[in-house]
Amino acid sequence: MAPHWESCASPCTLHRDSHPGDAFSDCRRTGPYAGLVHELTTNFVGRLRSRDPDAWFELWETFGPILRAQLARWGRGRIGAETVQDLSQETLTALAGAIDRHDPSKGAKFSTWLLAIAKYTLSDEMDRRNALKRGAGKKPLSLSAGEDDDRDLDVEGGPRPDAEYEAAVFEAKVDAALRQVEREAGFADFEVYRQRVLEGRNGREVGEALGTSEATISRKAARVRSLLRQALEEVFGRYAFSDEDWDELQRNGLEPSPKNTQDAAFDAAVGEIWLRAVRRRRAGPG
Repeated sequence: MAPHWESCASPCTLHRDSHPGDAFSDCRRTGPYAGLVHELTTNFVGRLRSRDPDAWFELWETFGPILRAQLARWGRGRIGAETVQDLSQETLTALAGAIDRHDPSKGAKFSTWLLAIAKYTLSDEMDRRNALKRGAGKKPLSLSAGEDDDRDLDVEGGPRPDAEYEAAVFEAKVDAALRQVEREAGFADFEVYRQRVLEGRNGREVGEALGTSEATISRKAARVRSLLRQALEEVFGRYAFSDEDWDELQRNGLEPSPKNTQDAAFDAAVGEIWLRAVRRRRAGPG
């Protein structure tokens, strides 16, 4: 069940001595997309601070599943589903409270920063549990590898995102853009793009299935493609903390402003990313 963001508390302050929040400072982003990134992120943060439920839901819808999966991987059954849910919400609350104070000169990508906050949120929870165990005369749990009780909870030494986590964050942002376009384009036009690009069917098959001509299929697909390129810029700009975040689009074949001759390559890249994300969700936490 999605959290009731309307009534949640104000964003918490990141308080551990070595927490990544200590490195935040108010400085302007640099790079070729600096103006766009600043405008998009500032607007989104303003919505979060004003307790806009749609903004909170968007944050949760986009990154909640990733955080739940990552926390479950770290815990490997040692923390329950309800705790995982709570910790993922706490992580996003901390993110919302500090997102506009991130210092891009530190070189950390959004995904790295998000993972660091999740790690310290989990560490706080384990500290709390350890205090309770010590008070009850029980052996404290450990977050370090090689110790008997919680050797599977190895999140110390600084979180370094693996390829699976990085791919999941990227796919989540692409999914967010696709959801945005589905709302903007309407069911009929997006269904054309879904069948033609995401499901990989040819124009004739889609036209026969929907009772329309191939020319209409091409026209509607082109409209949705244009909306998707714009949505990708908006979504990635909202969470882009460095040029490397932006470079992900081009590296994955999603050039923000390509020539029309690259439409087929763009569609192929979108289809591949979408299919990969579907398979990852079906597989569940590793």
